[in-house]
Parts: sequence; structure tokens; C-alpha cells
Amino acid sequence: MRKVKIAGREVLPIGLGTMNMGDKAETFDREVEAIRTGIDYGAQLIDTAEMYGDGNAETLVGSAIKPYLRENVFLLSKVLPANASKKDLPISLDNSLKRLETDYLDLYLLHWKEDIPLEETVEALEKARNEGKIKAWGVSNLDVDDLEQVLDLPGGENCKANQVRYNIANRGIEFDLMPMMEKHDMPVIAYSPIDRGDSFGAELTKQQVLKDIADKHDTDVFQILLAWSIRNDQTIAIPQSSNPEHVLNNLKAADISLTEQDLEQIDRVYPKPVSKQPLTLWG
Repeated sequence: MRKVKIAGREVLPIGLGTMNMGDKAETFDREVEAIRTGIDYGAQLIDTAEMYGDGNAETLVGSAIKPYLRENVFLLSKVLPANASKKDLPISLDNSLKRLETDYLDLYLLHWKEDIPLEETVEALEKARNEGKIKAWGVSNLDVDDLEQVLDLPGGENCKANQVRYNIANRGIEFDLMPMMEKHDMPVIAYSPIDRGDSFGAELTKQQVLKDIADKHDTDVFQILLAWSIRNDQTIAIPQSSNPEHVLNNLKAADISLTEQDLEQIDRVYPKPVSKQPLTLWG
């Protein structure tokens, strides 16, 4: 089975996103089932954040992983930029650990950059790593200039990942950010890899080239999108789903190997970037 190396671990290239999960009591049990289904069928990386539902998603994840050996799960959470100071980051981290009911995170990310200097955030992250509360740290939503700044800071060489929006319609990072990260053996964690929730996602099932490729592989368009996002073996996609059947469908994408012909057909409809593009955020 395909794996991607991140922070010294090898994990399945399809993880589990949890944005917009854990907020409603009536869906809590089904969401727990969705996460457990993912783990049972090979998913290791679970992505969450203190921002998601003001901690509700972390509480959900903490409940979902209780039956499993902690070392078999790769837990990733994120600190809000307003909390990324030397004073507040330890408080946010402890609160996340409490909600997740664990002693440590496998990876802790700065959710995005705001006013607190990156130097201060990196110092706080390094302190947490040295204390053993996190195994590794990284960033999210940082473009080339900011990421270069992080890497040049004392301890910055320990930045292990960058989580950014990346999918078939948002390929800008392929021009400069992705090559830079590859140079530093830093995997991409791709959020919104399917874009199922917007007008682009609604158009995908109508795109004939994607339908033809899906038919060729005896699968569906959404699995093709995920297979495309992880095609370089240096990307971990984190689709979100509260439906156990959809989670299983997503994980099966890790077994699909797109051919050069498939990729060329996709490039003609969704071309590679030929110049610098602004980093696409959210979604």
C-alpha cells in the first residue's frame, strides 16, 4: 500500500479531515463512526484544529480514537494565529491535548500567519517539541516567502509540513511552492482536495474527461480527483466526510495509479501553472 513520509512516519496518503464536524449532538455518533471506519480501513492521519467548532472537532476526534492504540494514529491539530505567541501557544496546545484526550500531538501547525512574528511562533513550537507535547510541527497556508523565512529561523529546519489548498482546479503551488517543499523533503498536506462543496465540485461530475478516466479505472470522479492529488507520492490529501461509506470510497483512491495518458488528458482541461499565482485559501 502506498505511503507518504511525514515527520518521520509513513502514513497512508489519504487522511481524514474534520472541519465542520462535532458541532451537532444528533450527528456526533455517525461522525465518530466515520472516523473509526477510516482508521479501520487504513487511514492514519487525522486533521483537526482548535478553530473547528471552537474545539468541538477535537473533542469528536478524542472520542473516536479511544478504542485504538495511540501510536497507530497520526494526530494533527492547528493553533490559531492569534494564539501563536510564546505566552498563548502553550495554553492552546494544552487545551487541544485535553479535548483530544492525549498526551501529545504527532504534528502541530500554525493555522495561518497574522501579526505575531514567525520567530516567536517557531520558538514556542520548538519549546513544545522539546517538552514532548508535540512530536513535530509545521505550518499551514504559507506561501514561498513566508515559508523561506520560517526555514531560515533558528529551529526552522524542523518545519515538517505545509498544509495548503490543493486540487485539480487550484494548481498554483506546482509553479514554485511545491518544488521548494520537495527540495526540503516537506510533504504537502492538501485540504479541499475534492472541492465537493462549491460550484467547481458540482461541475466535476459533468466533465467528460474525468468521467472517461473514472470509467477506465472502474471508479468515480471523486476518487480520480483524490488519486490525482496524491499522484506524486509526496502529498497527503485530507478529504472531510461524515459518511462512513464516503470515507471508504475516499480511501480506495490510494490504490488508483493514474497513467501518463490520464494525466495528460487532465492537464489539457486543467492546465499546469506557467507563472506565479497567489496562494488559494480556504474552501
